[in-house]
Amino acid sequence: MTTQNLYQYTMKTITGQEKKLEDYKGKVLLVVNVASKCGLTPQYDGLEKIYKEYKDKGFEVLGFPANEFGAQEPGTSNEIQEFCRSNFGIEFPMFEKIVVKGANQHPLYKYLTETKREARLKEDSKLMPLLKEKNLLTGDSHDIKWNFEKFLIGKNGEVLERFSPDVAPEDTMIKTSIEKALS
Repeated sequence: MTTQNLYQYTMKTITGQEKKLEDYKGKVLLVVNVASKCGLTPQYDGLEKIYKEYKDKGFEVLGFPANEFGAQEPGTSNEIQEFCRSNFGIEFPMFEKIVVKGANQHPLYKYLTETKREARLKEDSKLMPLLKEKNLLTGDSHDIKWNFEKFLIGKNGEVLERFSPDVAPEDTMIKTSIEKALS
């Protein structure tokens, strides 16, 4: 693998500006593929809560809209931004829609999924069995499974953890990992 961290990537913000991820050097990041019309969309609330709770300690949430799962993010950047602001008061950085799985997978997500191949699951996870039952678990075993899968990135840009979509942002599993990475 040629990349050692995610700082080599430059992404477009939801307003179309180029943003080097190296601008986040020294911060702990939670990188999340998000969607506006998903059963997990209420997680935007939790993402904003943990963003506000930890942002003054060097933490950022980075939201990447994606439309690979049930076409649950059909909107334009303007529509997504308006939805996030008006429904959830989102202030954390949002980026333009990208492909997080499949043949046209963005290099950032290729790096993330190849670096941390397995997501931590809740013991009582009902999402994975449900996706399997409905034949919605497609692709390779290390692929993103659904909207709201989360990657925790350390201050040095390395992938520390990966969390299943149904692990809520404010779950103890995630908060403990954020606090450990910030210390």
